[in-house]
Amino acid sequence: MTNKMWGGRFNTGPDEIMEKINASISFDQRLFAQDIAGSIAHATMLGECGIIAKSDVRDIVRGLKAIGKDIEAGRFTFSAALEDIHMNVEAALKDRIGDAAGRLHTARSRNDQVATDFKLYVRDCMDMFDEQLSGLQRALAEKALAHADAVMPGFTHLQTAQPVTFGHHLLAYVEMIARDRSRFADARRRMNESPLGAAALAGTSFPIDRAMTAKALGFDRPTRNSLDSVADRDFVLETLAAASICAMHLSRFAEELVIWSTPQFGFIRLSDRFTTGSSIMPQKKNPDAAELIRAKPGRILGAFTSLLLVMKGLPLAYSKDMQEDKEPAFDAIDALSLAIAAMTGMASDMEPVTARLADAAGSGYSTATDLADWLVRVLAMPFRDAHHVTGTLVAMAEKRGVALDELSLQDMQAVEQRMTSDVFKVLTPGASAGSRKSFGGTAPANVRREAKRWLKILA
Repeated sequence: MTNKMWGGRFNTGPDEIMEKINASISFDQRLFAQDIAGSIAHATMLGECGIIAKSDVRDIVRGLKAIGKDIEAGRFTFSAALEDIHMNVEAALKDRIGDAAGRLHTARSRNDQVATDFKLYVRDCMDMFDEQLSGLQRALAEKALAHADAVMPGFTHLQTAQPVTFGHHLLAYVEMIARDRSRFADARRRMNESPLGAAALAGTSFPIDRAMTAKALGFDRPTRNSLDSVADRDFVLETLAAASICAMHLSRFAEELVIWSTPQFGFIRLSDRFTTGSSIMPQKKNPDAAELIRAKPGRILGAFTSLLLVMKGLPLAYSKDMQEDKEPAFDAIDALSLAIAAMTGMASDMEPVTARLADAAGSGYSTATDLADWLVRVLAMPFRDAHHVTGTLVAMAEKRGVALDELSLQDMQAVEQRMTSDVFKVLTPGASAGSRKSFGGTAPANVRREAKRWLKILA
């Protein structure tokens, strides 16, 4: 049996294996809403341009809307023999309204149809990501405001560096996520051109109005080159690239949550809602949600790499290879959306153990830089000399097993005789963090101001 959708070119039907490798309906059925929206816009335009009868347009639109409702309600049976969502919808439309359904595909190809559907879907996902990421920023900013004064150790090389505040640390991720949102928004602006009407690759001889369909579907304008219109998958690649960077940011935070929640660190408590237990060890409370988020970038970056390799050797215009764009993209989109949701939940629920944070903030001679800065500021010492003096005092304190502020003034004056008791005012973690009032610094006043600014932006 020949495939009715292919016309009379073929005398026999496809081999079973050919049918299996060729079909995409198992995954592209999720494009049904976009496919129906695109077809309604196309049919309406055909009617307005006098290419098909208005009565046919009414039947087509009525039939498409009914099919959409059936799919939403789970009453629609998809057929692998009809390959994809486009043919499944068109065949169902013919069953409903008869020959008028055959006029829907006038001045259109599956090539521009799938490009349009996929763009619409990806655009919807970008809007979803923006909303989700905004919610995560809000959760972090609220937590930052609540703990603007909580002093904790800041790290470089995962070694104690200088005291910072818990709120300042959280706001660092708010900034990262803002850039993630910006990347998605930038990609969305660039991809918001309609391929519909480019047809197979060369445009069409029918007097269509591509600007009309572009406007109906929320695009800024139609694409300007028919070859590029059907061959372009940059919009998916850019989305996956932005998703990969976003997932990397989530993974970095997830790694910190895993470390911070260990008994050895004890910086935070995670709620029961985002942790699991052990089948054998009753005391365990595992940060599994964070660990799974930490693993997601592999799948998401893998999707980007997969599509990049599919596209890199394809001549213009459309090739069937491009059917391989959807499964990894769908998987990556689902993975990122779930990761953002889980991270938002953890960020909202986690509670810092402020006493433990404060205790850790003073470890590792974290106020050594404050001592060096004091020598520069008060004694007018060149910073390199101050660095040397401070290093000598750190070595002395380390040898004695005490903190810097536990050295006596006489001990300090043995290294630099001009030192005074005022130096002890800068040697506490709270004083250190509070002194960092430069723009973007960790001082609690800065943190409160920035957290409020973000919450106002995100309101």
